[in-house]
Amino acid sequence: MMTNENGNYTGKVAFVTGAANGIGRATALAFAREGANVVVADISEQGNQETVRMIEKLGKKAIAVRCDVTQTEDVKAALAKTIEAFGRLDFAFNNAGIEPKKPAPTAEYEEEEWNRIVDTNLRGVFLCMKYEIPLILKQGGGAIVNTSSGAGIIGIKGSPAYTAAKHGVIGLTKSAALDYAAQNIRVNAVCPGYINTPMMDRFTGGTSEGRAKVIAEEPIGRMGKSEEIAEAVIWLCSDGAAFVIGHAMVIDGGQTVQ
Repeated sequence: MMTNENGNYTGKVAFVTGAANGIGRATALAFAREGANVVVADISEQGNQETVRMIEKLGKKAIAVRCDVTQTEDVKAALAKTIEAFGRLDFAFNNAGIEPKKPAPTAEYEEEEWNRIVDTNLRGVFLCMKYEIPLILKQGGGAIVNTSSGAGIIGIKGSPAYTAAKHGVIGLTKSAALDYAAQNIRVNAVCPGYINTPMMDRFTGGTSEGRAKVIAEEPIGRMGKSEEIAEAVIWLCSDGAAFVIGHAMVIDGGQTVQ
């Protein structure tokens, strides 16, 4: 686990969406280990509470807030609870996302499914940043990391909505990065490959055959770990990444190397 020599996490506050499991949970725990107070935000109240308990076992402070990132009022309420509990916001990891129900070519893709995927995976990131940024500005700056995907840098057959949304996250990240770089808010993105998470279990059908097919696409010969993405997020929020602006960091075991 990275240690933060600059101490820029102690007493600071991190807001993490999709924190009930997987990459979000691992990153919430990583922020806590570095000394930050953590707001655990997700639609799964049970998962939220479990993540908070894990953080509290580390002797750190956290609160759970139910938040559907597609709903403006949910996002605003979650951030209001953040300020009520901790008085500030310094870091945000906008990670909440969903996978497609099934693959389909573009002309056969259901409009309802398109809206569902884009609403969560792209609009949700926009809504979070829209209401996080004014709070971070009040502290004189901070850092935001958004979750894109390997699907944000290459096309994925049969997945037009997910691919478009994740490409959109990178574009949105770059635009916001330019908007606020001079005001000391650094905005970057991570692009995970196949990571061993509950979402990946759903994607593979939870079968050994499904997992083997996914692993076969990874040059490194395995799936990634949630903690490996968390390490990247922590670094991107640290003083060590002070000159990193609008970057989409690919963490995918070589899957998208051309």
